Amino acid sequence: MSEHQLEIRTMTRAELDTAIDWAADAGWNPGLGDADCFHVADPDGYLMGFVDGRPAVCISVIAYGQAYGFLGFYIAHPDFRGQGYGIQIWDAGMARFGDRVVGLDGVPDQQHNYRKSGFELAHRNVRYGGPIDPGETVFEGVVDASDMPVERLLAYDRDFFPADRGAFTRCWLKPQSRVAKALVTDGEISGYGVIRQCRDGYKIGPLFADTPAGADTLVRALAREAGGGMIFLDPPEPNAAAIALVERYGLAPSFETARMYKGTAPDLPTHRTFGITTFELG
Repeated sequence: MSEHQLEIRTMTRAELDTAIDWAADAGWNPGLGDADCFHVADPDGYLMGFVDGRPAVCISVIAYGQAYGFLGFYIAHPDFRGQGYGIQIWDAGMARFGDRVVGLDGVPDQQHNYRKSGFELAHRNVRYGGPIDPGETVFEGVVDASDMPVERLLAYDRDFFPADRGAFTRCWLKPQSRVAKALVTDGEISGYGVIRQCRDGYKIGPLFADTPAGADTLVRALAREAGGGMIFLDPPEPNAAAIALVERYGLAPSFETARMYKGTAPDLPTHRTFGITTFELG
């Protein structure tokens, strides 16, 4: 335990950029334009701990309403590891959640530590990566998300998350640094996905679809935006159709997380979830 006191406070927007750089150094491969949308999800939900004025540890504790929250960005700078600062910011972050159900995506070898705080394993999410040849140039039923009312997409997205995350999703659908596509069947949304450029290649997330065929169509439509570059997708392991999809395109597993919950795990349509949105915010 270090003799230096840890000062914990809410991050500034600029300090969130520092946390995202730390996540990149840890191999999480964040998107180039993630920070603004992460921040709008809950501006008070990002904590950083300082030692003698230097940023030492961070955590995100995003409150989605009064009943659900998601924990991420639990990182210690290498210069400050093993000195007891991590548990201090963990305790401060967990206190902010109150009695909410809390989710996280953590590296598997930390599961035992998360269990000490009451988290239980729900399933694994596995990151797959590789180039995807989209084939044809016209994809039946696929439209630019910007061409349809955002409220329709928000309503569809709501099925896949335990609480309202409209502020985040509105930002995530904006075309500045991401491309969003929706699949329309008989006049109704039957899936949507977003692709964005990351530190390494491109990442698709979320990828939600009512059917495996719909997910396949969206993947190919989104893959055109990558121009043959590396594409990463994070399917939940229990969705066998999602795993079959990434394997069909020859994507290889490179990273995995343990999706864990403290409290009653939400009942989400895993069979329609072909790629989670982000490891950091759920």
